Amino acid sequence: MTAAFPNSSPGAPDLAPVISKPYVRPPGVLIDGVAFDCLSESQTTAYLIDALQNRRGGWVITSNLDHLNRARRDPSFRAMLDEADLVVADGAPLVWASYLQGTPLPERVAGSSMAWSLTGAAAEAGKSVFLLGGDKGTAEKAALHLKGRFPGLDVAGTFYPPMGFESDPQMMESMRAALLAARPDLVYVALGSPKQERLIQGLRSELPEAWWLGLGISLSFVCGEVQRAPVWMQKVGLEWFHRMVQEPRRLARRYLLDGLPFGLRLISWALVKRFSHSRGALIREEQKVRPDAPQPQSEPPRSFTKDGSESWGV
Repeated sequence: MTAAFPNSSPGAPDLAPVISKPYVRPPGVLIDGVAFDCLSESQTTAYLIDALQNRRGGWVITSNLDHLNRARRDPSFRAMLDEADLVVADGAPLVWASYLQGTPLPERVAGSSMAWSLTGAAAEAGKSVFLLGGDKGTAEKAALHLKGRFPGLDVAGTFYPPMGFESDPQMMESMRAALLAARPDLVYVALGSPKQERLIQGLRSELPEAWWLGLGISLSFVCGEVQRAPVWMQKVGLEWFHRMVQEPRRLARRYLLDGLPFGLRLISWALVKRFSHSRGALIREEQKVRPDAPQPQSEPPRSFTKDGSESWGV
């Protein structure tokens, strides 16, 4: 279930308490009521490494179209988007909507790309990563691929939780113990949404100086078990189609019956907002935040139907 690597440091002593000091959260753009941070992929990576250098942790959600659709139906998922310390747009339709409503985001920030770029930056900065999730053996294979690409990388450990782990107190305790023993700087959780977000929400207080990222199927991309779409398909917003062709039985309904109609509505709403709202109403200004300060809560979503289905990130 767990695998430690030679340059990991299980059982490391507790560090001194973090000094609570203000930090700056970038400006945000509201898309369908959810605030997305105005960061490119390179800026996101730099932001996270800088935070780690200052011993400040947090939670990143690379949010896609499916997330926004679920947030409208599930208030608990919407609350997680509000709780996260950074929310970046992992989906071309979200970037298109931001342009159409007149508040453009810099670019798409895909979790599957961050698995490489952030890991490379972590290796250069001497920061460690922990890989949690994926199919059995996937995290270990991904760790080998990442260490092959970035020889100085410190992989603090891996953990594979079998199906139903969330209902098994012993398995949850084993996972918690593995994370506390490894004390990683970055935790990549690859369990699919919303399971990965719920797990991060429950565990992140155990390692408050680490950054937690839900990366969906990205570990399978890293080790080559699943092929990512060609770059041209990523650039024109067709990565979802490439994924659906590989797993039509699991993904066709989500993409064709749920995703496409919602995406078209999102684009339409963006155009309406461009002409019916002032631009300032769709911007969250740069924020100075104290890490221990309670965060303001946004208004609840419009409907309250629960949706417990899982979905893998694109």
